[in-house]
Amino acid sequence: MEKSDFDWKEEYTKKNVPAARALEIIQPGNRVFIGSACAAPQHLIRTFHQMPLEDVEIVHILTMGEAPYTEQELGTRFRANTFFISPNIREAVQKGRADYTPVFLSEIAELFRSGQMPIDVALVQVAPPDKYGFCSFGISVDITKPAAEYARHVIAQVNPNMPRTLGDSFIHVNDIDFLVEGEEPVLEFTTPGPSELTKRIAKNVSYIVEDGSTIQVGYGGIPSAVLSYLLGKHDLGVHTEVFGDSLLELLGEGVITGERKTLHPQKIVASFCMGSRRLYDYIHNNPLFEFRPAHYVNDPAIIARNDHMVAINSALEIDLTGQVCADSYGYQFYSGIGGQLDFIRGAARSKGGRPIIVLPSTRKNETLSRIVSALSEGSGVVTSRGDVHYVVTEWGIAYLHGKSIRERALALISIAHPLFRRELLRIAKEHHYIYTDQPEAPLIQARYPEEFEKWTETKDGTKVFIRPIRPADESLERDAFYNFSRETVYYRFFSYLKALPHEQLKKFVNIDYEEEMALVAVVLDSGREKIVGICRYIVDRATNFAEFALVIRDDWQGRGVGKALLNSIIEIAEKKGLEGFTAYILERNKRMLRLLDKTGYPYDSRMKEGVYAVKIFFKKRNESEKMYE
Repeated sequence: MEKSDFDWKEEYTKKNVPAARALEIIQPGNRVFIGSACAAPQHLIRTFHQMPLEDVEIVHILTMGEAPYTEQELGTRFRANTFFISPNIREAVQKGRADYTPVFLSEIAELFRSGQMPIDVALVQVAPPDKYGFCSFGISVDITKPAAEYARHVIAQVNPNMPRTLGDSFIHVNDIDFLVEGEEPVLEFTTPGPSELTKRIAKNVSYIVEDGSTIQVGYGGIPSAVLSYLLGKHDLGVHTEVFGDSLLELLGEGVITGERKTLHPQKIVASFCMGSRRLYDYIHNNPLFEFRPAHYVNDPAIIARNDHMVAINSALEIDLTGQVCADSYGYQFYSGIGGQLDFIRGAARSKGGRPIIVLPSTRKNETLSRIVSALSEGSGVVTSRGDVHYVVTEWGIAYLHGKSIRERALALISIAHPLFRRELLRIAKEHHYIYTDQPEAPLIQARYPEEFEKWTETKDGTKVFIRPIRPADESLERDAFYNFSRETVYYRFFSYLKALPHEQLKKFVNIDYEEEMALVAVVLDSGREKIVGICRYIVDRATNFAEFALVIRDDWQGRGVGKALLNSIIEIAEKKGLEGFTAYILERNKRMLRLLDKTGYPYDSRMKEGVYAVKIFFKKRNESEKMYE
């Protein structure tokens, strides 16, 4: 652009007109774009709907604030068409007074550019021009910038309260047809404080996020709550379509550095933000933030260039095969496709990436399950069963990618609300999704004791997650068994077992957590869980002792996993009032015998025919006590 500083100021003066004067350019049959989210130009909108206009189509994505053009009495004059249904337009869409166009956020700009959806007039809100004549789109660049670039006419509300954001976020005064000065507070957006339910979901998600990951959080309370559970992480990066105030806490604590980002390192890349004035003041002229249009930020190929990309998006409903509905309740459209699948697919293609779907297990005060045998009639699939990787509720984590329908159904039932598991299990059996002999009690009656979950580290610093076993772990334990050496199998089973089929394996993963307890040591390998150690006990109520067994994968032996598992299960047994453990250990299993010495608990042992009969006491015994009488 070769205009001088003087030229743009002269242009500004010429184009600076009242809102009503600027809006006279709109003609019947025009398509008018309205700026997004908290940057929706409220002064222009209020004036616009009072103009004597007819047959005008209005297009936008999520908008906050007023939407008077959706009022029933204006139905012959205005027709809104939204790419994402916000609360201010939801009723109009559901009652047929407005339209919803499902489309990926990354592809909307192409609708404008190609002429498939030409924009006649774009109504946007900008910060005042800098000394070179460039106005920033501020907190919403998203599809607003491309709409302004491809529109025949641009009307900009110039608001000195709009923060000046950096990046690919500018429009020059010379490219604006009318400038309407309208100072008013920029809309703010807050989410309710996290409930106990959202905290449980967030805690589960935090388990999946590794240090050095680049994160994306979708729109809504749950994804935002997740951020507060990442305070213990290190060197996180951000590449997201939207962010809010919760990001500030992570920045303040030094959790977000962007040091390990492989694309735009040390930059927070976003398309728009929604939050408080405090957030807006923080991002004003802040070079840490780089705002870019959604067709760049949401491009799955761009997203995938961030190694260890973690995408966290919410859903309304998911069926037992993994199909996700995120935009409707049955026939009633509720939100939109947005950028969910853009980021799910981008994260899936990222090196070490982890796509995550989060949802509460129920809705309507626990009267309806969000995990269902089949999607509600009328509900559409936003994320296909082939795209889903992690699904997280307050009851746990299900990993579905590459899993069979049987494995998926069982995993999803295990993280459904207990009130609905029996019915889900019945239908899954009826449709032959799962084994017909799948025991009900471990899923329906037993409470998964999440309080026994803990993190530990191996001697070389590798993080290992110790947790109680679940019915959905059958395939994981099967994989672990077939990775044991012949010798390890013999030490564990006192037999050279060659196979561990379902009929035998099911009893190991379906337990009641009272008369029997089993812990698994789990690591993440290429984004999926792998069991590297198992420790279990079965209670003998006649003696109040429990027989225990421990097995560690050969490639993980000698790294401290066995000690961590044994100490953890002893701690549980003590809390449950058990007096000790019994075990049978082969004489040549020297590693296990040394491990008993490291526990610090007194024990007696007696050898017979090459096998030690061992009794471990949790409380120090009197010298006169005898093990065998």
